[in-house]
Amino acid sequence: MSTDHPNGGSFLAYPEIVALLMDRTYRAEVLKRVHPRVLERTVLKDLTREYTLQEIAIITRASPARLLGLKDKGHLGPGADGDVTIYTPGADKKAMFELPRFVIKAGQVVVEQGEVRAEVFGRTLHVAPAYDEGAVADIKKWFESYYTIQFANYPVDDSYLSHGGTRVECEK
Repeated sequence: MSTDHPNGGSFLAYPEIVALLMDRTYRAEVLKRVHPRVLERTVLKDLTREYTLQEIAIITRASPARLLGLKDKGHLGPGADGDVTIYTPGADKKAMFELPRFVIKAGQVVVEQGEVRAEVFGRTLHVAPAYDEGAVADIKKWFESYYTIQFANYPVDDSYLSHGGTRVECEK
């Protein structure tokens, strides 16, 4: 789960997603409003597991950073960037994640209880992994058949880094 993926859903939906993962009662209520065919074709109704706050931190921060090889992200140890979000614990997980108590960027408080305290610009990271060019034609055909957005809209190249982004090299 990443808030930075250019083709992903809006980060504004993340409090809802986190609530669905952390609260099986809430998830069951939401599933009552889902079209019956969705329930027939998925295992959503059978999921009873509830994620912990630690697991949410892992899937939203630590794992993406580790997968991308970003040694200064996703942890609070020495050398980390100091990007931290602090939440006020509460039974309503959606509300808890909609309004963090503090957002800290590079060690500086930038948001406190919804009030912007400072404007801090981060870095743009561009990850360009190696891939099999021979697979592109098949992937493009699949996209054109099943997606409403054209395949050509998905690639993000170095031209997007014109304002000083950093290209992250991937290990083979």
